[in-house]
Amino acid sequence: MSHRLQGKVCIITGTGGSMGRAAALMFAQQGAKVVGCDIYHEAAQETVDAVKSMGGEMVSLNHCDLTDPANCTRLVELAVSEYGRVDVLFNNAAMAYFGWIDQISDDDWHRTIDQELNLVFHLVRAAWPELIKSAGASIINTASVSAWSTYRMLPGIAHSAAKGAVLSMTRQLALEGRVHGLRANSISPGLIESKQTIPLLQDPEWAETMVGKVMLGRLGKPEEVAATAVFLASDESSFITGTDIRVDGGTTAW
Repeated sequence: MSHRLQGKVCIITGTGGSMGRAAALMFAQQGAKVVGCDIYHEAAQETVDAVKSMGGEMVSLNHCDLTDPANCTRLVELAVSEYGRVDVLFNNAAMAYFGWIDQISDDDWHRTIDQELNLVFHLVRAAWPELIKSAGASIINTASVSAWSTYRMLPGIAHSAAKGAVLSMTRQLALEGRVHGLRANSISPGLIESKQTIPLLQDPEWAETMVGKVMLGRLGKPEEVAATAVFLASDESSFITGTDIRVDGGTTAW
């Protein structure tokens, strides 16, 4: 256990998934008290068990659909009832539905906006009164390299729109939070090894095209995104706000 986040109460969403679990473990290793959530109870509980087995502190709200504002309120209330406050909000959870502009359904468009953009808004609004009470609180939103660039093999019209909006909303949150000493930043992951991407790599054309966009020539690891989130949650980043950090292996650099 280290001390970069010692005593900080950190809400991390989507802790049953690859990046969420990596973040929960790393935050706890750095001394944070973690409050997680996920729509999948079993996966989320496995993360709680993993954190506790290494001596960390974590509670989780499962089954938790963050597109319902009432669940966002319940999550914040859990953090306050268990640990007394909220210092960090890491909006990691998201789900996208893909299709080209002439093929995507209205349902998939609206579901993507709801599950990648609206849930961030709902939870930030629910947590805001607690965050502004904390000295040096931090909001970390997960955007995407798709907010900056495109992939020939990825029909990401809804995903790009949602993540581009997250990017812009984060800058506005930084503006509104400044008077409270509240910082807001985003992380834009590139192609990351996860439960969603590993099956897609079985398609040689998809793999060659997508990995070929990465300057470092490989997928990123969930822990590499989590490490960036730890930095933005810590006091080491105290003069950083309104910024997006691209964890993309150089995808957008060429």
